[in-house]
Amino acid sequence: MFQSKKDTVYVVLAGIFITNAIVAELIGGKLIHVGSAVMSLGILPWPVVFVTTDLINEYFGEKGVRKLSLITAGLIAYTFVILFIGMQIPAVNGKNLVTDEQFHAVFGQSMWIIVGSITAFMVSQLIDVTIFHYVKNKTGNRMIWLRSTGSTVISQLFDSFIVLGIAFWLTGKMDTPTFIVSAFTGYFVKLIIAIGLTPMIYLGHSLIEKYIHGK
Repeated sequence: MFQSKKDTVYVVLAGIFITNAIVAELIGGKLIHVGSAVMSLGILPWPVVFVTTDLINEYFGEKGVRKLSLITAGLIAYTFVILFIGMQIPAVNGKNLVTDEQFHAVFGQSMWIIVGSITAFMVSQLIDVTIFHYVKNKTGNRMIWLRSTGSTVISQLFDSFIVLGIAFWLTGKMDTPTFIVSAFTGYFVKLIIAIGLTPMIYLGHSLIEKYIHGK
């Protein structure tokens, strides 16, 4: 039983945050074309993570985000462990059934992709929370858009380069020009989406305020 409405808000936001972060990792192995550049499909759920991160930052502070980020990183690692175990168990052969090859093709991401994803996630989250509260300390309760968008602009630049750098560039699967173009493409796509979702930050604030304080 939750002790307060604020506890309920944290659990709901944490659930949304963790779900979208894990889904992003699961679909991240699929690469798509954006123009001539290559981008991971895992970018799609991240705008929701941006919004929930900023709302958790706003109402539960640095400790709330740091703790949730560590828990989420652990759950992402746990998800990959379960998938690895699942890939070692032979599938039942039969018509219209998922084969071992199909299962492995979807979920058998390389260790470097897993390491890159978790590293990028943790680094970007720590940068995001630090910048968010730096701006908030300077502006007080004003200019929500600045601390929300500003923290995302910087943190996602690191995220985009770290995940591709570890998973594809360091392993030789992607040459330097392709790596740079792809990282910037993914970054700008996330940036455009994040800016477009700024009204959602204000909507989230409004709903939470009404729920907690009846305002």
